[in-house]
Amino acid sequence: MVPRPLGRTDLLVSPIGFGAFKIGRNEKIKYAAGYALPGEDEVRDLLAGLGGLGIRYFDTAPAYGLSEARLGACLADAEAVVSTKVGETFEDGVSRYDFSAEAVRTSVARSAARLGRRPLDLVFVHAHGDDAAILAETPVVATLEALRAEGLIRYLGFSGKTVAAAERALDWADALMVEYHLRDRSHEEVLQAARSRGVGVVIKKALASGVLDSEAALRFVLEHPAVDSVVVGSLNREHMAANVAIAEAVRGR
Repeated sequence: MVPRPLGRTDLLVSPIGFGAFKIGRNEKIKYAAGYALPGEDEVRDLLAGLGGLGIRYFDTAPAYGLSEARLGACLADAEAVVSTKVGETFEDGVSRYDFSAEAVRTSVARSAARLGRRPLDLVFVHAHGDDAAILAETPVVATLEALRAEGLIRYLGFSGKTVAAAERALDWADALMVEYHLRDRSHEEVLQAARSRGVGVVIKKALASGVLDSEAALRFVLEHPAVDSVVVGSLNREHMAANVAIAEAVRGR
């Protein structure tokens, strides 16, 4: 796969990225089918295989259980781009949200330690459904901007739910992560606006959490000129290889 810049940043991302949820957590999931959490050796072999496929972008979060620590221990590719998030944690089977300055600073420090990356490449706000209020009423953006000024983060992003919040984030974000697929095109105008402003676009849930046919779904998303990368979560190297082949067919090698 030919990597491309993520918006106006100097981060080079592969058209197919790896959503690292499944290597760290299998509780309270939204996938159509359950799965066993892989062991350490399985994770190491999977990540090595993904690197061999040309996947250079990996997305994780503190709410993904063991994911950050496992990426930090197993991801040897220094050229890989890794994004993580702030705002949500998952403990004892429950998601909790905290966008205070103290919580954001603590989260960034923990992510850097787990991933073994300083500065962090890209940090998204991990918003829940009331995402517009998070941006309007909490110090999360100002705190992330301060952390960037301190050299602890390179680029900032927003991963939310609503079109209104994504539009608001265009004023400060280097990248957006939005849900966009054949059954949900609500962010179409946001994608166009992001492209015109040089804001990177990462697509999540392109397969509608495993419901859609992968070839049709990925072709639809990758053919959009605003889309820089699509993160796909799978524990099967062969499935990821098929996704990479689709991306290569759409965008060239």
